[in-house]
Amino acid sequence: MSNLKISTATKVPAFKKGTAFVIGVKETSKGLQLTKSDTDISSLAKHDLEQLGASSSLESVTRVAAPSGAIFAIVGLGSEKQGSEKQGSEKSAKDKLTADQLRSVGGAIARSMKNVAEIVIDFGSISLPLAIALIEGLQLGNYEYNGLKSKANIKPILLNKVTIVTEHKISAAELSKIQILAQAVTTTRNLVNTPPNQMYPAAMVKEVQSGTKGLGLSIEVWDEKALAKAGFGGILAVGMGSSRPPRLVKIDYRPKGAKQHLALVGKGITFDTGGLSLKPAESMVGMKYDMTGAATSFQSVVAIAKLGLPIRVTAWLCLAENMPSGTAQRPDDVIKIRNGKTVEVLNTDAEGRLVLADGLSAAAEAKPDLIVDIATLTGAATIALGNRYAGLMGDDKAIKLIESSAVEAGELVWHMPLPTELRALLNSDVADIANVKIGNRAGGMLIGGHFLREFVPNDIDWAHLDVAGPADNGGSAYGYTPKGGTGVMVRTLVALAAQLSGNK
Repeated sequence: MSNLKISTATKVPAFKKGTAFVIGVKETSKGLQLTKSDTDISSLAKHDLEQLGASSSLESVTRVAAPSGAIFAIVGLGSEKQGSEKQGSEKSAKDKLTADQLRSVGGAIARSMKNVAEIVIDFGSISLPLAIALIEGLQLGNYEYNGLKSKANIKPILLNKVTIVTEHKISAAELSKIQILAQAVTTTRNLVNTPPNQMYPAAMVKEVQSGTKGLGLSIEVWDEKALAKAGFGGILAVGMGSSRPPRLVKIDYRPKGAKQHLALVGKGITFDTGGLSLKPAESMVGMKYDMTGAATSFQSVVAIAKLGLPIRVTAWLCLAENMPSGTAQRPDDVIKIRNGKTVEVLNTDAEGRLVLADGLSAAAEAKPDLIVDIATLTGAATIALGNRYAGLMGDDKAIKLIESSAVEAGELVWHMPLPTELRALLNSDVADIANVKIGNRAGGMLIGGHFLREFVPNDIDWAHLDVAGPADNGGSAYGYTPKGGTGVMVRTLVALAAQLSGNK
C-alpha cells in the first residue's frame, strides 16, 4: 500500500516548485473551458487550450508549465451537457459529473502524476459525494505491482501527498474508511499478481495468518490429512496432482451483538493447468489469477473487521493447485463432496466448481443468512459479458442486495439467469451430478451456476459472482484499474456487509 496522504483545504496554496496544480477542462458550446476554481489560471487563460494539447475527454491529463516552477495538469471532465446515466451515478443540479466518473478521474490523476511528489486538485465547486469519490479514485489508482523486478527496473510510486480544494469537510472517519478499502483492494491485487511458484496453497495460508494479526479473527486450517478426514473430496481431488497439497481456510469474524451472518466462499486455484484435461499453452498463461475469489474473500473480511461492522462474516478459502501428474484426478472419476453428494468428473479443467462445492457445503452447515461465492469460474463469462462486468446469479433477494451494493461501490455486475432446462445437462449415469456437459458449450456460465446451486440448501439465500472477466486486466490501465489483478468486488462485498448490518 502506498503512503498516499490526502487532505482537504478551503484555499489554494501558493505555487511552488515540484507541485502540480490539477484543474479541470470541459467541452462547452464555446469550446474548451477551464472549470471555475480559486487557482490562479491567468497564465493558462492566455493560451489556446487545444494548442496546448488539452482535451475534455474523461481521464485525459495534459501537463503545462506553471509559475514558480510548478506544473499545471489539465484534466478532462467531459462535456458540460453530459451526465450519462451510468451504474452508480449520482447527479445533482450543481454538477453533471457522476461519482463513477470522478473515481475514474481520480485514478487517472494518480496514474499520470506518479513522478510528482505533491499535487493540488481544484475542480471548483463539486458536491461532497463527488469529492469522496475523487479521493477513492486517487487511493485506488495509486498502485503499481513491481513483482520481482531488480531495483534498477522498479518504478517507484512517488505520489505521496494530495490536497483537494473544497468547501466540504470530509471527516477523518470517512478518509480512514477509504484508506481501509483501498488497502484491501491493493492487497488483493498483490496476492493475485504474485507468481505461482511463490503463491501456492500453503503460502496463501501464511498470508492469511500474517494478514489477520491483531484483528480478533479466528483462523482454522485443514491440511490434506484433515481434508480427507472431514470429507472434503472436491478440494482433495483437485489438489491431488500437485506436489504442493491443498488447503481449506476458514476466517471467522464474530463481533458482539451481530444479528446477521454472511458467508463468503472463494475459489483459490493458485495455478490452473487444467489438470489432465490440459489447457493449451497460451491459455495457461495468466492462470495465477485463478485464486482471485479466495484473495477477494480474505481481504473483504479483513476490511469488514477493520471497519468494525456489526455483522458476523465467515470466509472460506478453497485452495488447491490443479496440476497433471500420475496422482492427478482423471476424467471419469467419481468423488464425494462434503455434503455427501457424488460428482462425476468429466473435465478436470472444470475444477473451480469442485472446490467451491466443498466450501459451499461447509459454509451452509452454520446456516448463515446469506452465502456468496466468488470465483474466476468460466471463460464463458468473459465471452458473454466482456472484461468489465461480473456475472451474478442466484436467489432474488441475494441478487437485489448485491446489485445495490455494487451500485454503491461503483462496480459492474450483471444479473444472469439460471434457466431450469439447463440443469438436466449435468445429469450423470453414475453419480448424483456431473461437473460439466461434454459436447455442449451453450450457456457455460449458467451451467456452472446450476452446479454450485446444488450445494446450497434451498432455505439459505445464495449468490454466485463469476469474476473471470474483470478480475484480471490484460490490457492497459484505465481509471483506477491497473494492469493485472484488479481487486474487483472487494468494495462491493464490504458494502454488502454494511447493508446487511444496517451500517449503510
